[in-house]
Amino acid sequence: MLTFYYAPGSCALASLIALEESDLAYEHRRLILANGDQRQPEYLAINPKGRVPALLTDKGILTENIAILAYIAQIAPAARLAPLDDPFEFAQMQAFNSYLSSTVHVNHSHKGRGARWTDDAAAIETMKAKVPQTMAESFALIEDKMLKGPWVMGDQYTVADCYLFTMATWLPGDNVDRDQFTKVSAHYRRMLDRPAVQRALAIEKG
Repeated sequence: MLTFYYAPGSCALASLIALEESDLAYEHRRLILANGDQRQPEYLAINPKGRVPALLTDKGILTENIAILAYIAQIAPAARLAPLDDPFEFAQMQAFNSYLSSTVHVNHSHKGRGARWTDDAAAIETMKAKVPQTMAESFALIEDKMLKGPWVMGDQYTVADCYLFTMATWLPGDNVDRDQFTKVSAHYRRMLDRPAVQRALAIEKG
């Protein structure tokens, strides 16, 4: 049995959606970041990084959305959550997910996690002020060059769609108008219609 550790409002929503799409049997464990659950010894024994998501498998622990999303797609091939039979397409999907993880998520984190990069209060405020610009620029690139449509990879729904949806949920809080991106906003609404997404959002709310 898989056990998935997540926190409401976090990037773990992407893997939570993928699990719901996969039809795999799993249990979920909710952490509240504001309460410091991620820094408790019990959780640090699972993920020493003190972050979510984490997935407990029969072979050990997996962390990081990119790894967990790929793993879910690979162990649930019938769900067709990745182009498993095409190494190049799979790599393209991973490149998209890597951009979300290494660039878009970092842009967003400058709003509330500036202390990760500096102790200078003025610099932290400067980072916060930059978030609407950097998030909008990232999504403009996704809109114009990366989102093939109707899904990230074109006609096939993949775990990349779970990840993009998760990042798109953050835009209003980052003072970015999601509706300025026609394809991204259509993708977001399309995702909201999926039963697996609705179940994942309900789990998030507790």
